[in-house]
Amino acid sequence: MEKIKEELALLLAESRALFFADGLTLKDGRPSPYFVNFGLFRTGRLVSELGRIMADFLVTTKKTDDFDVLVGPSYKGSALAVATCSALWGNHRLDRGFDYDRKEAKSHGEASSTATGFVTGALADGARVLVIDDVATTMDTKFDILAKLTSEASAQGRSYVLAGVVLFLDREQTTAVYDRDGHPILGEKGQDAIRNFMVRTNQEVQTVTSIREVVRHLSALKAPVLQNGVMAPLSHESIAALEAYLETYGV
Repeated sequence: MEKIKEELALLLAESRALFFADGLTLKDGRPSPYFVNFGLFRTGRLVSELGRIMADFLVTTKKTDDFDVLVGPSYKGSALAVATCSALWGNHRLDRGFDYDRKEAKSHGEASSTATGFVTGALADGARVLVIDDVATTMDTKFDILAKLTSEASAQGRSYVLAGVVLFLDREQTTAVYDRDGHPILGEKGQDAIRNFMVRTNQEVQTVTSIREVVRHLSALKAPVLQNGVMAPLSHESIAALEAYLETYGV
């Protein structure tokens, strides 16, 4: 397992998907010393390596015994589902289906009689579904995809068995706390996002690695990481900024 974590850490650095910079702001309005953008896995080799890592993780943890279809929330999750299923077949001879949601339900063509909110048709009645995505921040995307799966099952007259959620990276942070005007209250911790999700949905969440593990591996290897536009081994300033951030907002 440690090898898988190290491979993902190095791939995040090489692809520049992980980067540190001054003045970054997360979608929830809080400042962050770093960001992770899986959209930067934009070549055949990079996304193939990413799929291989997740496929190896699913095999190692025996999670492949639990699901028939891998569902990735659009848009980034859709590419992750395809890459992982391709690697499961290519490297392990395990053939699993994949699907991803539409932004608008399709009502023409094969969906003329019953509008569908998913793309490939892999979600057969009784399918065991594992959700795959890039990072755990607020888990809002994961709540949304579970709601879409419930709606799809109802619309199609089917039932799906949820097999949990698997993610590449845990940011290990709490959710934001907002004031009455909807502005984030800086310096205040909210809930443990993953634990809250598991309690509310009764679904297991597994992650390949965490931001602390990634930084620890990269620091030990002195691997170059993008910091304020420069590729260099992680500086003391970057590591200290991450530690301060997690002290303030971490789980």
